[in-house]
Amino acid sequence: MITVHHLNNSRSQRVLWLLEELELPYEIVRYERDAKTMLAPPALRRVHPLGKSPVLTTDDGLVLAESGAIVETVIERFGQGRMTPPAGSPEALRYRYWLHYAEGSAMPPLLLKLIFDKIESSKMPFFAKPIAKAIAGKAKSSFITPNIATHLDFMEGELGKSEWFAGDAFTGADVQMSFPVEAAQARGGLDASRPKLMAWLARIHARAAYKRALERGGPYGLLS
Repeated sequence: MITVHHLNNSRSQRVLWLLEELELPYEIVRYERDAKTMLAPPALRRVHPLGKSPVLTTDDGLVLAESGAIVETVIERFGQGRMTPPAGSPEALRYRYWLHYAEGSAMPPLLLKLIFDKIESSKMPFFAKPIAKAIAGKAKSSFITPNIATHLDFMEGELGKSEWFAGDAFTGADVQMSFPVEAAQARGGLDASRPKLMAWLARIHARAAYKRALERGGPYGLLS
């Protein structure tokens, strides 16, 4: 049996979606973020030393963290050829690229924006507030926001080549890319000015497996 150690409002939602797409049986162990810090609870460290989610475990002793590694491993071990392009094909290279791009390139500027947004809104001594806001605003305007725009333009252009990220077929790359694109819509400026990305989001949100994963995973803040 596969067990997903699932943290609310986190990357583990896409692991549930993957398992629903593959129609694999699984169990969920739920964890809640600290209401003040929004960090994962210490209990997750008993599953994996980093105390992050998602973590996937199996009855045969597998303990696997990192979303990309989970997506790739689950598809290889249990997919029976589904959700991955044929080996050696041009689509297979694109598939591997997007699996790594999602966290390696797309997420860092979105995470930086989240951090600097929090700096601007955090409580602090009145005399420090203008300085903090000025530093955060400058970092966002000069580096973070332009970087996010560059990535969104790149993704928009790539989806102009095919309906899905790795080609004409839906794959695990689309599952992996869901989190950064949803994060971009929630806080990174993604809107109707990039119609191909918005249409891709509409397609994944309409999938029956995506809806089933939301039902099992519970409230998902990036969609609120």
